[in-house]
Amino acid sequence: MSLWLVFRRWAASQFHALSGRNLLLMILGYTVVSYLLLTLAGEQALVSPVTDYLYYLVVTASTVGYGDMSPSTTAGKWIVMLVVIPGGLGLFALTLGRVASVLIEYWKQGQLGRRKVTVNNHILLLGWNEQRTLHLIKMLQYEEKGHRAIVLCVRADIENPLPGEIEFVRVPSFTDSDGMARAGVDTASCILIDNPEDDITLSAALFCANHNPQAHLLAYFNDESLSVLLKHHCPNAECIPSVAVEMLAKSAIDPGSSELHHELLSTHKGMTQYSVHYPEHEPATTVGALFGIFKTDYDAILIAVDSGQGVALNPSLDISVPPGAKIFYIADERVEHFNWSRITASS
Repeated sequence: MSLWLVFRRWAASQFHALSGRNLLLMILGYTVVSYLLLTLAGEQALVSPVTDYLYYLVVTASTVGYGDMSPSTTAGKWIVMLVVIPGGLGLFALTLGRVASVLIEYWKQGQLGRRKVTVNNHILLLGWNEQRTLHLIKMLQYEEKGHRAIVLCVRADIENPLPGEIEFVRVPSFTDSDGMARAGVDTASCILIDNPEDDITLSAALFCANHNPQAHLLAYFNDESLSVLLKHHCPNAECIPSVAVEMLAKSAIDPGSSELHHELLSTHKGMTQYSVHYPEHEPATTVGALFGIFKTDYDAILIAVDSGQGVALNPSLDISVPPGAKIFYIADERVEHFNWSRITASS
């Protein structure tokens, strides 16, 4: 083995062993020693004031070399040649290397999901189903652009599938307190659980409901009996069962039903189903008053109302809509601002 290779390996090991504290002490020692040597050499123009001295060290160490300051005595020139320049270049390279190493490590920790997220009021997605999950994230991004951040939390041994677009956390399990704390389970406004194994989905849902009962909790189950079990323990949880079999049967009887449902659920094109809460400060109105103005003013179709007793699909026009009721409608885009005063004036 060549001496150069041995030296390189030794230098690399010393660099990785060099702590930030020791590097700072080396920089301070270099600064003080250079100051004392230049002072003894009579280089007053380089060491006074201190700001000019620090400026000279940085310019010299970074090899910029503006030339506006330089030693004037013979002793000062030797000190600069033997101490200031070699020491400055070495410490400057070490500092840049250390900063780059810290930044790379910070980026790598984020890629591997080991870093705590710094977002609040976010959508927390638990589970990894490859392309299915990626499609779900894209739909959420389209809907939540400029609003809530998306945090993907997985148990799988993967890296962030969408770096720069979403936050990413890896946990040993969805009931691990430390790991879920890194994912911000306590500050999420919506927790969506879509995991291949129903038993893991159930345990994750119970854990999340206990740690953040205020969050909108959604869980996808293949076995509908587990939906009933979760609703028993967490009445506010919204369980989404698999509808693949029902969709097959419906499409067999009414051809095109699958395309219709896909269109209603897609956020990227065509008419889509949305919801909005009727304001608490507005007086009660009727479905008929809402239906007409939804269509004429917003080209939207009211399809259901939930006044607290469950969703009433295709409600009668004379049904009352109290303040706080949830209204479901179909439109080409989500209506961001409804003119509720015009609606109530017509009722």
